[in-house]
Amino acid sequence: MIGVATGTGVGMNALLSRALGEKDMKNVNRAATNGVTLAVLSSILFVLFGIFGSRAFFAVQTDDALIIEYGAQYISICTIGSVFLYISIIFERLMQATGKTTLSMYTQGIGAITNIVLDPILIFAFDMDVVGAALATVIGQMVSCFTGIILNHKFNPEINLDFKGFKFHKDTVKRIYSVGVPSMLMMGIGSVMNFSLNKILIDFFSTTAAAVLGIYYKIQSFAFMPLFGMNNGIVPIIAYNYGAGKRSRITKCIRLAVTYATAIMLVAVAVFQILPKELLLMFEASDHMLSIGVPAFRIISIHYIFAGFCIIMGTVFQAFGKGFLSLVVSICRQMVVLLPVAYILAVLFTNNINVFWLCFPIAEVVSLIVSAICYIYIYKKIIKHIPDNV
Repeated sequence: MIGVATGTGVGMNALLSRALGEKDMKNVNRAATNGVTLAVLSSILFVLFGIFGSRAFFAVQTDDALIIEYGAQYISICTIGSVFLYISIIFERLMQATGKTTLSMYTQGIGAITNIVLDPILIFAFDMDVVGAALATVIGQMVSCFTGIILNHKFNPEINLDFKGFKFHKDTVKRIYSVGVPSMLMMGIGSVMNFSLNKILIDFFSTTAAAVLGIYYKIQSFAFMPLFGMNNGIVPIIAYNYGAGKRSRITKCIRLAVTYATAIMLVAVAVFQILPKELLLMFEASDHMLSIGVPAFRIISIHYIFAGFCIIMGTVFQAFGKGFLSLVVSICRQMVVLLPVAYILAVLFTNNINVFWLCFPIAEVVSLIVSAICYIYIYKKIIKHIPDNV
């Protein structure tokens, strides 16, 4: 759900920001209305899934009746209420497109706080168990949704959402999804990769090794969070100045983003190299888990040295409406290199799991090379030909 919603929002954001730079208010509002409508229609698919497919979704993964029952209850409520998630994400993107990222933060923050507060109340005080957790999630998204609508109406005058006589604009929809679909697929590829790595670790090594990887991904999200926040900022900046014909601002934005991203990643590398044991102990790691996790954290984190550049490049491609290049880099990194190399290393070094973790740095080096090639292509085809208006 988040992948489809975010992909639609990214596509709309890139198109909308470029139209703002061109001072083309007709296309600004067209991109916004089409984006919002596409988001609402997308949520209907998940509503239908929640009603008819939630139980089957869990039944194909387990025969534990309790897990199936709890899982079906939770996912059916979350999917049926998904329209609030979609609208909140889309309206956050509208505010990001016009540079009002603080308002976007308020929208996300108030929804998250509502969810956190309601969880213990509905789960324990009202004894609603899993249903309470799901309702807390949906109510939090509902609060975030209405907050986003109100903030856009009051503080985002650049965008005028007028649905009177609305009709889908074929070219606008096509351009939204030309950027959005690759973003959706990238999130899907990430899920497939995580599932596959877990299976390799369990089959060739141990469930403890898979648990180490799960802990790593939880901590990694904090390391990458500043980069993803910066990505949200650079898409509208690049797209706006692309539309306004200001090449020097675009190249300066890219240069600064890569510099800051690399610096952030170097700090993350230092933390993983110096404090791997302390990070694992936050999750009450056993001595056996520490013996696997400490070297794993140190080896995996080597790829952060290159990751900053690759992540920023993916966002640059999306800002220019070339989302398929981001998809190419993601497929090369995760499906063409990381998974095959992981499997080969697992087969060849079953008795040495430390070698297995090298699949991450190897894949990131390939990603760096492919990202650089794609950027050179973008520079020669687009950036080089953008005028530099003052």
